[in-house]
Amino acid sequence: MPEDTIKFEEAKQPSKGSDNNSSFLTGVLVPAVVILVVILGGVGTGWFLSDKTDGVAGVGTNISAAPGTDVVSGGKEFGLKDEGTFRDDAEGILEEGGIEGEGTHHLVRDGGPSKYVYLTSSVVDLSELEGKKVQVWGETFGAKKAGWLMDVGRVKILD
Repeated sequence: MPEDTIKFEEAKQPSKGSDNNSSFLTGVLVPAVVILVVILGGVGTGWFLSDKTDGVAGVGTNISAAPGTDVVSGGKEFGLKDEGTFRDDAEGILEEGGIEGEGTHHLVRDGGPSKYVYLTSSVVDLSELEGKKVQVWGETFGAKKAGWLMDVGRVKILD
């Protein structure tokens, strides 16, 4: 039995105080500090770069029109005077709502819903012209549900 006692004494548990502090530092505190430094570095880099953009398109600047296009705003006409791209036109009362996900607005025209022109626009805010009689110029797109789907580039208020 004396050998058992010696083995038991050799297999003593290490003291908990110093190892717990070391385990806490390597297991929790160090990764937390690294994550915090990475987050702050990303935020700082983004802030720094946002101040340094010298008119680079799409980074910290607002682009009102494509280069080389005439912009019409104010009065009764809005949008781009790009007759090469926006060669199709239609007239009607502008109302909100597309058809089954196609278009954000539509033109109410004589002949009922089958004659509506469904509209979307990345150039003109159509919601500001709802309820008005307008003429629109745009580019026709193929559609699954809409009889006529147009991307509007220019709008003229008729009355």
